[in-house]
Order: sequence, then structure tokens, then C-alpha cells
Amino acid sequence: MKIPYKNIYDVLRTNRFIVLAVIIGATLTCTVSVLMVVKLHKETVNNAFVVNTDGSVIPLKLVSQRENLKVEALAHLELFHSYFYNIDASNYEKNLEKALWLGNSSVDALYRQKKADGVYNRLLQYSLVQKVLKIESKIDIQNDPYKFETRTLFEINRGSVTDTYELVTTGYLIHVDRNFPKNTHGLLITDFFESTLRKVHNGQ
Repeated sequence: MKIPYKNIYDVLRTNRFIVLAVIIGATLTCTVSVLMVVKLHKETVNNAFVVNTDGSVIPLKLVSQRENLKVEALAHLELFHSYFYNIDASNYEKNLEKALWLGNSSVDALYRQKKADGVYNRLLQYSLVQKVLKIESKIDIQNDPYKFETRTLFEINRGSVTDTYELVTTGYLIHVDRNFPKNTHGLLITDFFESTLRKVHNGQ
């Protein structure tokens, strides 16, 4: 009885086909896996995740976070300068107390210096009204701590005379824990400095 042997070349051809198929499949699998890992990495870098109250995970774009940071930083600076410079005999203690929650010891040192110089005593003695008219801030959110410069336009009403001034202040913002309602933005002013003060004449 003759045993039917397959042609050795057919067997080798079949084995080669199987090996090539396995290699191609493995290559495609590795390529797809690498592409998926790269895509996942990019998505992870560009997203932050928070857990909602119902347990769901919410992605937050870092770009959006940066935009939100700028909005909050500008709001923080406007709030601080309003409290610190929009004062009169009836509200200065309350406003200054709120302002001190928004800055560090550099703000407190300036407050104590103004107090020692009799600024607030004159406010009471002459019933002065210091009213903020406009606040404009520039801030660099690319580097932490965030450097800022703020121009505050305010007027001092002395009864029959009203003078207008422009004050330029500088400093930095750092992150701190949010404190409701005393520091809702979770930012703190450091290295606060009154850079320049000039009287603004009518028409300027």
C-alpha cells in the first residue's frame, strides 16, 4: 500500500503563508495598539477628570481650565481692589477686613502702614469718600505664581472738591484653598506693591 505523501514544497509554502500571516497580524495588532496608546495619552494630557456628585466622571479640558483661571484671577483682583480702595467712613473697616482675606502679609503690611500714616483717621475726620471708578488688570497665567499689574482709577470726594487719581499696583497670585465666602476664588495676592500714583486732570 502506497502512503500519499504531500509534496514537500507544498508543505513549506503553506507553512510560509501561515508564518507570514501571523507576522502581518502581529504587526497590525502592535501598530493599532501603539496608535491607541498615543491617542489615549494625548487625551489624558489634554483632559482632567472630576467626579460628579452622582459618581459620574466629567472630563475638563485643560484649555478651559486655563481660561477659567484667567477669569477667576481677574475677578479676584477686581474684588480685592474694590474692597481695598473703595472706602468711606462708614464701610472702610468692613471692606478692609474682606480685602485682607484676599492677600498675604504684604497686603497686611501696606494696610498697617496706611493706618500708621493716618490715612483712615483722615477718612473719618474729614468724612472723605474714596470711590473706585475703574479697575483694569493684566495677568500672566503662563507661569506660576501669576504676575499681575492693575490700574485702578478712583476719586476722592472732599465735599466741595473731587480729585481723581490713577494707581498702578503689582504683585503675584498663588493658589490656596477656597474659603467660602471669604476667598471664593482660591487665590492669594503676594508681594503686593503700590507702584505709581498720579493725579488725573479733567480731559485725560
